[in-house]
Amino acid sequence: MSSAIDFYFDFSSPYGYLASTRIDELAERHGRSVAWHPFLLGAVFKLTGQRALTEQPIRGPYHERDFARSARLLGVPFTLPAKFPFFALAASRAFYWLSDGDQAKRLAKAVYRAAFAEGRDVTPVSTVVEIVKCLGIEGVEQGLELPETKAKLREATDAAIARGVFGSPFFIVDGEPFWGHDRLAQVERWLETGGW
Repeated sequence: MSSAIDFYFDFSSPYGYLASTRIDELAERHGRSVAWHPFLLGAVFKLTGQRALTEQPIRGPYHERDFARSARLLGVPFTLPAKFPFFALAASRAFYWLSDGDQAKRLAKAVYRAAFAEGRDVTPVSTVVEIVKCLGIEGVEQGLELPETKAKLREATDAAIARGVFGSPFFIVDGEPFWGHDRLAQVERWLETGGW
């Protein structure tokens, strides 16, 4: 099997949510796996001077409309949480606390569903704990506070920045960067052709 597709995302990204519903199937069609990497987009914004799409003048209302329109096009349920944008620290730490990659991916999909399919506030630790427990996993409350868990998230965010990741979702395919869920068609074409 060829190298994995790196999928970088922040749990507070609606476009990351949309990409999360498609990336594994796309990769599988081309004999690839996907390495999921949550990171904290706020740390990137401190470097780039950007802010959340919905907080940008003129662009904000457009993106709120586009989130829902894009979800309808894909046939994906979508509800923007009342508290948006949000800080996904607990969910991101929970991902890195899990040592099993399949469990971490299941958690990521469950958090995204809770936030953007159900419109739930996934900021509180209690909500993340509930989501993790629904997956049959115990001990997350203590795991979120472990120094090594906190360090893994910091290291993952630093590594994303070092690779030039500046938004969510962001994909790296054989060293080639693609930003945005709307670039998945290009990702697929790249995989089909070997690049251009």
